[in-house]
Amino acid sequence: MSLWQGRFKEGTDRLVQEFTSSIAVDRKLYKYDIMGSIAHTKMLAKCGIISSKEANKIIQTLEAIQKDIQSGRLTLDGKEDIHLGIEEEIIRRLGKTGEKLHTARSRNDQIALDERLYLRDEIGQILDLIVDFQKTHFHLAKCYSEVILPGYTHLQYAQPILLSHYFLAYFWMLQRDKERLKSCLERVNVMPLGAGALAGTSLPIDRDYVADLLDFPKITENSVDTVSDRDYLLEFLGASAVLMMHLSRLSEDLILWSSSPFGFIEIRDAFATGSSLIPHKKNPDVAELIRGKTGRVYGSLMSLLTVMKGLPLSYNRDMQEDKLPLLETVEIVRESLRIYTQMLKNIRINAEQMEKEAREGFFASTDLVDYLVQRGVPFREAHQLLGRIVRHCLKTERRFEDLSLEEYRRFSSLFEKDLFERMKLEECVFTKESAGGTGKRSLKIQMELAKQRLEETI
Repeated sequence: MSLWQGRFKEGTDRLVQEFTSSIAVDRKLYKYDIMGSIAHTKMLAKCGIISSKEANKIIQTLEAIQKDIQSGRLTLDGKEDIHLGIEEEIIRRLGKTGEKLHTARSRNDQIALDERLYLRDEIGQILDLIVDFQKTHFHLAKCYSEVILPGYTHLQYAQPILLSHYFLAYFWMLQRDKERLKSCLERVNVMPLGAGALAGTSLPIDRDYVADLLDFPKITENSVDTVSDRDYLLEFLGASAVLMMHLSRLSEDLILWSSSPFGFIEIRDAFATGSSLIPHKKNPDVAELIRGKTGRVYGSLMSLLTVMKGLPLSYNRDMQEDKLPLLETVEIVRESLRIYTQMLKNIRINAEQMEKEAREGFFASTDLVDYLVQRGVPFREAHQLLGRIVRHCLKTERRFEDLSLEEYRRFSSLFEKDLFERMKLEECVFTKESAGGTGKRSLKIQMELAKQRLEETI
């Protein structure tokens, strides 16, 4: 029997019941629904809308229902949603007293509260996981501060960098992810209960009291906006999409680096899988799955944006479709960060192979351009001159270090013997001391800044 039966002459068709039910998805919110109901009940008693005796009975019964759901004794299967499931159960147990629980609220503001309480907790956990992942990158940067890596643009070897510099690149990506989620949390952490269906209530409720009970720093300002708002979910999904994009890019790097053409790293057996047909295969499935799951998070964002884009104010039932994208994204982000942190801690770095590849090609070309610029040659002229030297080397099948000083001086009389020092691999890395560069002093400053960011989170 539905809780709105007074208006209808006939019961809801079974197909409609099944189609409109969301209990299979929103049952995960039961803890937050009960938490909100307990705070709401205390407020009703404080404001004299129900008696203290009634409030105590309702609160005790809600706590018992929570224990029964946690233990599996109560499943709420077949209910329309988590709100009605719990309300129907409390009415079954308390009768008329239970019918007073829903006073001065609607499922419209109730679900907004449940989602905000849930997301507040989950963002906190995700932020902790991001910090753990940052610590892993920081540790790797500290351990491999002497290892030189070929740096790529367009997936073509461009210039050598320190491996530490590479790991810190992801550290700062994660820092921005953390900052986005912290900012999002400020807008999540606003108390919506008391907006009712859309207009508020004529009953003398105290929204600030509920906010205090639930540890919200403030309440929503407009009841119409409150029940129709899902910006906080969209913001979270957007921040999660960027975070997963970063993890996906890292996945692509590790997948390439673990392949035989590169051989820069080896993923530990415990974090890889084999082939059901090919005995020698060792596949980077964790990285590949995270790369794949990124698409699902993008899909969650686009799904909710599409749901919301044409809705008139205020609440519409379309918004029931917000929970699956939210819950799925939280699970993907949380589990991806957790497993990636452990996997990255256990990769084996092949420093010799990295340095071997870093010594290939014309990695010193930009440094030799800078060499000429420091001697007064305009940058574009120096750039073209080095291009001609590269072309000469390709034609004669030689490298920069194979050419004699006399050959260099045929291109420019400004070349001196010290150019051979300038084109050394280590020199090409260590001279990049501009702020944020890959030079050793610059890297030390960057490490100190990264350490400060980590300490701010403790």
